Amino acid sequence: MLRFAPIMRTALLIAVASLLCTCARPPSLLEEVRALGELRVVTRNSPITYYIGQAGPEGPDYELARSFAERLGVKLKLIEAERFADLLTEIRAGRAHIAAAGLTVTPERARLVDFGPSYHQVSQQVVYRRGSRRPRTPADLVGKRIEVVAKSSYVESLHAARREAPGLTWIENPTADAGELLNRVADGTADITVVDSNLFSVFQRFHPELLVAFELSKGDSRAWAFQRRSEHRLIDEAGAHLADMRASGDLGHLMDRYYGHRGSFDYAGTRKFIRDYKNMLPHYRALFEAAGKRADIDWRLIAAVGYQESHWNPVAESPKGALGMMMLTPDTALLMNVEDRSDPVQSITAGSKYLWRMRRRISRLALGIAEPDLTWMALAAYNMGYGHLLDARRIAELNGGNPDRWVDIKRALPLLMERRWYEQTRWGYARGHETRAYVRNIRNYYDILVWLTEGRNAHRQPEQPVESPVKAVKAGPGTAGANPS
Repeated sequence: MLRFAPIMRTALLIAVASLLCTCARPPSLLEEVRALGELRVVTRNSPITYYIGQAGPEGPDYELARSFAERLGVKLKLIEAERFADLLTEIRAGRAHIAAAGLTVTPERARLVDFGPSYHQVSQQVVYRRGSRRPRTPADLVGKRIEVVAKSSYVESLHAARREAPGLTWIENPTADAGELLNRVADGTADITVVDSNLFSVFQRFHPELLVAFELSKGDSRAWAFQRRSEHRLIDEAGAHLADMRASGDLGHLMDRYYGHRGSFDYAGTRKFIRDYKNMLPHYRALFEAAGKRADIDWRLIAAVGYQESHWNPVAESPKGALGMMMLTPDTALLMNVEDRSDPVQSITAGSKYLWRMRRRISRLALGIAEPDLTWMALAAYNMGYGHLLDARRIAELNGGNPDRWVDIKRALPLLMERRWYEQTRWGYARGHETRAYVRNIRNYYDILVWLTEGRNAHRQPEQPVESPVKAVKAGPGTAGANPS
């Protein structure tokens, strides 16, 4: 197979040369992409950009780039930059067509590359450690140990803030990523750092002692960076792609998948969960792992359900008669052949099997229900009942939404509490607000468990690695991690 590689490269060169010879002008960037048959995208490994998850490559920028390559009818080739500063270098050197790595559009960067339309809005947040005095203005940062990612947009914002606070100083760390700098603030090595709001929403669950002091900037646009050319056909095509994704709801669905469950934060609850992970989960972890293997479900998701249901208390009981680690009702226990609901083995085994049954049952409703939406719907059915989930799907459809998407289902759930809506359903009234919070909490617990079991670089090393169908090529030295803006 290897001996044909030079032939393939030669064929590509001939195709490009032919294009150059037959055109009176140099090929556009779009024509170059199509002639090569691949879209070269430089990105970074990050929980908010691109990483290898349980089922393969994931991340907002990865999914956007993959769908754009499909639109163009070409393959996606990822170039993984290990330093933030390498992103624009790869673009300006012509080794990549697009930089898709959560880049914030700034005047300084716009002089070096072309930017496409914005696909997300974030703010820059000044982060400090709980227990220290909260800074409220840039002047309060004077004298603090401030570390930020080198060459990031945070540096530009700090320079602007220095006009208000002339004594403001900071360190530009050339090797650490934003996630590492949050760790440094959490352990007291640094006093302050600056990160984007979406990145902080990810890491705050792992470091509940971190707080936002104030926003250094608001409404920053995130966009892809392109090679600077006199023509913008590739940028125009990317703009049309994003417009189509907005119109279809695909963009909102994508952002909800990664950020939809992170809108609220419970400091005390998160601290307790981390303590219980250390003190209580070891007694039951083997049971969750065994149940996960039997049900073909990540054991950490089953454990997250168990924590939401009972805080891993095998004898917990609800006012309505649910009992045990997985809070099985008498009817569910009978269905699953459980003799003793307070027995953790029986409870965890039955709960995981019941969740598997919900997933299978829902998957038979429509072939278009993809993961992770299928799992979130199964969790909702576990909590409120399969019939009420069907009602929520009907309401979502009546409202013009897609019943196969969780982002539309979770909007419909609270409507099951309103008479004008539940009277149109078969199963009637349900506490949809509670179910929506139930799924959100489990998603948060699951994310924390992944981070705790796989370490602080969980997005880089999944517990069960899978082979990526995308070939990622390294670009430049350094340490990969969470993206700055």
